[in-house]
Amino acid sequence: MADCPYMESAALPAGYRLADGPPAVADYLMLRARAGLSPRRQDQARAALGGSWAAVHVLYEVDAKTVGMGRILGDGGWYFHVVDMAVLPEHQRRGLGDVILTALLERIRREAPAGAYVNLIADPPGHRLYARHGFTPTAPDAIGMARTLD
Repeated sequence: MADCPYMESAALPAGYRLADGPPAVADYLMLRARAGLSPRRQDQARAALGGSWAAVHVLYEVDAKTVGMGRILGDGGWYFHVVDMAVLPEHQRRGLGDVILTALLERIRREAPAGAYVNLIADPPGHRLYARHGFTPTAPDAIGMARTLD
């Protein structure tokens, strides 16, 4: 697990470290559950983490625990989707989500061809964070749609 090489324009608070790559499966599952995201199974987590175009996670240096994460799904050319943005409740309001998103967007800027399209599904707690990073609602021109397969 290496420190994140894509981190230049935002600083972590003291006591935290940004690591390049996804968290461990157990940490991923814990972060999703504790941060209010829908729960997932281990087989889903392993596949999801392995299918990431990019991922970062934040470690709390006091106990070396993973306290935040974010991932990018993408084709490497022009289409990228931000997913799994999560920070443990007791570590929120410290700028960790901002650092995670900044690092992921910086990686796209550095590695993808110009004109990359980056999207996400914004739950209400993330609206202000995403707006600060230039994301705007797509409605009414387009709306997100979803389906869960049995």
